[in-house]
Amino acid sequence: MAKSCKGLATELVKCLSESDCIKVENRPYRECAKEQSPNISSECVGLRETYFNCKRGQLYIWLPSSTRRPAVILAQG
Repeated sequence: MAKSCKGLATELVKCLSESDCIKVENRPYRECAKEQSPNISSECVGLRETYFNCKRGQLYIWLPSSTRRPAVILAQG
């Protein structure tokens, strides 16, 4: 894992470990990370989105420049 996202991952795990999804329901972290409120707090949802955007940004750097253009979907109709 890249160092730039590692702190976010640590904070996400810490936040999830305090959630009912982990503490009460004893579900795996990976499963709980996909949940929405009220099973996890809005803070955890925000951390998850920030972490995923961080990881997505790292992948974007490694894509060839010809594939970096935003996808455009044209409505047919």
